[in-house]
Amino acid sequence: MEFKLLKIRSLILVSVFIVISTFRPDAIAEPSQFDIDSIFSEWEQVDQPGGTVAVIKEGKLIFSKGYGLANIEHSVPNTPTTVFRIASTSKQFTAATILLLVQQQNLNLNDSLYSFFPDFPDYAKDITIRHLLHHTSGVRDYFNLKELKGFRTDDYYDDAEVMGWLTAQPSLNFNPGEEFLYSNSGYWLLAQIVQKVTGVSMASFADNEIFKPLKMHNTRFQNNHNRIVKNKAYGYTPFSGPEFEINMSTLDLIGDGGILTTVEDLKKWDDEFYQQKVFDKNFWEKMTTVGTLNNGEQLDYASGLRISDYKGLKQIDHAGWFGGFKSNLIRFPEQKFSVIVLANREDAYSTGLAHQVADLYLNQFYKKEVESAPQFIELNADQLKNFSGHYWSEDRSDSRHVYIKQGKLKLSPAPEREYDLAPLSEKQFKLMGVSANVIMTFMPKSNQMSVSVNGQDPFICDEYTPANYNGDQLAQFTGNFYSEALMVNYHIKIIDGELQLHIGNSLISKLDAVQQDMLVSRNLGVIHIERNPESVITGFKMSSNRVKHVQFKKVLAE
Repeated sequence: MEFKLLKIRSLILVSVFIVISTFRPDAIAEPSQFDIDSIFSEWEQVDQPGGTVAVIKEGKLIFSKGYGLANIEHSVPNTPTTVFRIASTSKQFTAATILLLVQQQNLNLNDSLYSFFPDFPDYAKDITIRHLLHHTSGVRDYFNLKELKGFRTDDYYDDAEVMGWLTAQPSLNFNPGEEFLYSNSGYWLLAQIVQKVTGVSMASFADNEIFKPLKMHNTRFQNNHNRIVKNKAYGYTPFSGPEFEINMSTLDLIGDGGILTTVEDLKKWDDEFYQQKVFDKNFWEKMTTVGTLNNGEQLDYASGLRISDYKGLKQIDHAGWFGGFKSNLIRFPEQKFSVIVLANREDAYSTGLAHQVADLYLNQFYKKEVESAPQFIELNADQLKNFSGHYWSEDRSDSRHVYIKQGKLKLSPAPEREYDLAPLSEKQFKLMGVSANVIMTFMPKSNQMSVSVNGQDPFICDEYTPANYNGDQLAQFTGNFYSEALMVNYHIKIIDGELQLHIGNSLISKLDAVQQDMLVSRNLGVIHIERNPESVITGFKMSSNRVKHVQFKKVLAE
């Protein structure tokens, strides 16, 4: 009897030990498939494109599933083996080829751009490979350049044309190392440097040095859009209501993008980050070392990877968006946990969706308290009137109109859009009706407004008095203007009482006279008018998102 009691007690103790040992308060959660499916439920509607999702925990693919259609016309579903274009998520692979060449002592990160391509102006002597990797080169973005030249989205251009555009630029956006400004040109140039050094295309070099060693058999830099790729998804753009139209690029440019791959292959790349069987510790340390500006300020950008913080956890990722595709591979290295979202629909928010998936698994690890619901207060019209006005952001090159309507503070970034500003305090407001957490703080004494998006450092908007030109006054801005850097003529005309920008016979956009001698094209950017001492207009400088201060000279009629 005592023996039986001892045996029973022993079994109870063993059972308790098993329960205790299997319960780990720091263990990654295991949500149900239903929880993940609910995040991507929109992609499962009839005749909808979607994507593929993968979750990796401690080297194991614990979830992978396709949602929606890879090809709507033929009702081909997305699966874990579907091949997607991953756009700028490709940049980490371009960076990897550069760092491999450095390890092989065929390159030095301090080598100058000019040493490879002496057709550039002398400023290229001060641009290093390191600057290109970290987006601190100041080189103008070729995507923006082609837009400013009047190219349409589906127009074709090749490497030789892009090189011509870049070498024709008489100046940079800023001196190398002075600022960070994301530039696709930098990574396209890195691909050209790989070809210059190795004598083969970067696509071939990456295939031999990265993809084959890692057995990433369904991954390639696609430098020939006519090549047949099995299981490839089509990219789609929302067209009208629930309808989509095909958005497939014919460009053969690589470096800033160009990778075709699957979630299963990306899992092998993620494995190598931890296992380091092909690429050693030194390689990965260089891949994840962030850049530094000339003033010593550290960036959150390394080599084709962003090193940041998400809810208190270290995060390594890079998103991509191009030609109807969206992507992100988000890695939480301290938890050995990664989420991959590859989408073939342009309206997908791949980063936000990946974070929603990560939240299901990592909630117990988050070191920052989950934000409680905002507590709004009531303000009357007298309290709100000091905030009304027009605000201009020099950094963003855009304006916002703040005004009172039906007793509430409103914000309009464009004539057709209006949002509520809900008061959190007497001077701080939350922008309603948007997915991001946007907080606006008014500073009436300095006539400014600060804007913080998702807790990031705020940018400043200055209050201004809008220009109020009549028809005769608008006529002073009309004429023909030529840019030697872009090799293009702009024609500014008045049609039906409004200023319009034309290139050739094509209407590019309407121009709004926002401030004194400042015109804004919502398609292209901001025009700053230039005058001579007699106040006669002689030209202007055009600035877009990633192209600053392109000079145009007024062409006098013969």
